[in-house]
Amino acid sequence: MMTSVPEPVVFLGGAQTDFARHVAREGKELADLVREVTLGAVTDAAIELRDIESIHVGNAFGELFTGQAQMGALPATVIAELVGVPAARHEGACASGSLAVLAASAEIEAGRYGCVLVVGAEQERNVSGEVAARHLGTAAWTGHEAEGARYVWPHLFSRITEAIEERSKSGPTRAHLAAIARKNFASARRNPLAQTRGWSFGERAFEDDDAVNPVVTGRVRRQDCGQVTDGAAAIILASASFAEAHARRTGRRLTGSPHLLGWGHRTAMLSLEEKLRQSEGHPYLIPHLRAAVTDAYRRARIDGPFALSGIETHDCFTVTEYLALDHLGITPPGEAYRAIEAGTCEASGRLPVNPSGGLIGLGHPVGATGVRMVLDACRQVSGQAGETQVAGATKFGTLNIGGSATTVVSFVWGVPD
Repeated sequence: MMTSVPEPVVFLGGAQTDFARHVAREGKELADLVREVTLGAVTDAAIELRDIESIHVGNAFGELFTGQAQMGALPATVIAELVGVPAARHEGACASGSLAVLAASAEIEAGRYGCVLVVGAEQERNVSGEVAARHLGTAAWTGHEAEGARYVWPHLFSRITEAIEERSKSGPTRAHLAAIARKNFASARRNPLAQTRGWSFGERAFEDDDAVNPVVTGRVRRQDCGQVTDGAAAIILASASFAEAHARRTGRRLTGSPHLLGWGHRTAMLSLEEKLRQSEGHPYLIPHLRAAVTDAYRRARIDGPFALSGIETHDCFTVTEYLALDHLGITPPGEAYRAIEAGTCEASGRLPVNPSGGLIGLGHPVGATGVRMVLDACRQVSGQAGETQVAGATKFGTLNIGGSATTVVSFVWGVPD
């Protein structure tokens, strides 16, 4: 049976809000962020609002934080020109934004639409920290795990730390996790949109000092944690044929434009303990996470991570990035500590990881994170990443994880050979 060749997916432009903002204190709401990044992305891509044929919105917790469902309709609600454009909302916990990107790219590849808007947005700072933690915790297996835990996600990722320790004799140590935090906060200081860019730390801020770096729960300390953030990001994706016509019309160069080269998407059960049980005896702690990554590499026709110029990966906690390193193939299974000790993933290392600052340094508005990762990856390969630019970047990967690696999405973006 013959099948048609998928239409290539091209990145035309995008925008991100300042993740240091506290939207409620500004007297604004999530809809204002959606309008801001949508118009910003349209301007950056040099298209018209009427060019947008479809919309995909990534949002995880709108009903809980803002009382608002039906988030797919939010762009049309705040921008009259988008009324009537087909739209959908996507939810997969912290991977919600990447699911929206997947859906948009699939529509383009299928030839349904030539120009698609993807928006990721979340407001999280309009409630107390305790309430925010409860809302975020609903993405775990509610009523079945982390019962009684004050902070669900620190509790579960502390358990992941223990599981790695049980299966690896050499990590992660406190020094390894502290190195990840230091790296990502340092990168964030170079990012003008990072939530923590103005933060400063004392000399013991990353040590086992209960006064300045207190335990949150178990193996997790304050500086191990990603941020609670208000923010949004948007990108414009297009078919190659639309992009070519757009380039002729606007005089923009299409050569060097970022393309979607590969993708991987896997989903497992909600229960962390069941994931760990099923991976017993396997070289990787989370086998389907490794599978999503290798799917992306295979589709991009690359051999592994060192064919990339850098990676934006999930680091909701320092141990999440630690987990990602061997699953990305940067080290053999169980040996992520080697990359940290060698400085492989530093901004000036062989393979920079999270040059944006990641979720720890840049911020983590949950529904926006996957879209933001793609935006940063595309800015890197188009040489538009500013102070966070990786010199000579041509291919960039992303790895977005929802829940305790329940939903996993990986992309490779780059300039075609």
